[in-house]
Amino acid sequence: MNLSELGAFLRTRRDRIRPAEVGLPHGPRRRVPGLRREEVAQLAGLSADYYTELERGSAKNNVQPSAQTLAALARALRLNGDERDHLFHLAERPVPPPADGASAHVQPALIGLLDRLSNTPARVITDLHETLLENSLALALLGRSPASRGPAASFVYRWFTDPRAREMYPREDHPHHSRVFVADLQAVAARRGRDAEVAKMVAALRRRSQEFADLWDTHDVAVRRVDHKRIVHPTLGVIELDCHNLLSEDGRQRLLWFTAPPGTRAAEQLELLSVVGTQELTPTADAAPAPERLPAADA
Repeated sequence: MNLSELGAFLRTRRDRIRPAEVGLPHGPRRRVPGLRREEVAQLAGLSADYYTELERGSAKNNVQPSAQTLAALARALRLNGDERDHLFHLAERPVPPPADGASAHVQPALIGLLDRLSNTPARVITDLHETLLENSLALALLGRSPASRGPAASFVYRWFTDPRAREMYPREDHPHHSRVFVADLQAVAARRGRDAEVAKMVAALRRRSQEFADLWDTHDVAVRRVDHKRIVHPTLGVIELDCHNLLSEDGRQRLLWFTAPPGTRAAEQLELLSVVGTQELTPTADAAPAPERLPAADA
């Protein structure tokens, strides 16, 4: 593995991203044209020290970054398909084959729309509710879940199998969200047909969650384009927002963004959220390194 080539590639990709593209203020004290190393690390779910070592070509013991880490960096740096494949080649990792389900490459149209939503929480997910890309406000609002692979990468799967996934919503709202998630998954299963990924998830959920099995047997089908959500934020309390859902042409990726009517308490909370999010993405982040992991939260 050529660490110097890998580091140079990461550095040039970082330099081309403007802070506003990921929801960060430019600020008067920036000495770099693009993102800081600490900001890329935060967006990718890595420790600042680890990312700095990668970019400087000084990773300890010449350890290869995992495929999971490379995928997280590709999303954080907004790499297109060719650039992502090049990143894997530089790290001497096999290029992941196209998935049977939704592609891990975010569709350019959705990236363009996400970039325009820098003042509101927004993220791109698959139709199975796996996070592909998000801005800093979405991360500040929704937090980050543990990295997962397979069915557990889906927020819907975690909703019915991991009680911690439900902590972001008030308990009295849980039945509503359960119904919405199952009806949405019914629509995905119908659209994908005999898709092994969906069939595997549904079978696993029926085994592990009686609540899911009961709701699945109602055969309710619906894809919500707009939904009202109350989100429990650890600092700002309950925030009442409208969640908008825009599907890609093939229906396999979605852009979610959250809004509040002007003049409401929720609008004020979103303003405060922008301050909280900015503080979390400052260079002080390297004082508390995080383990390597992928963004995998959803709403």
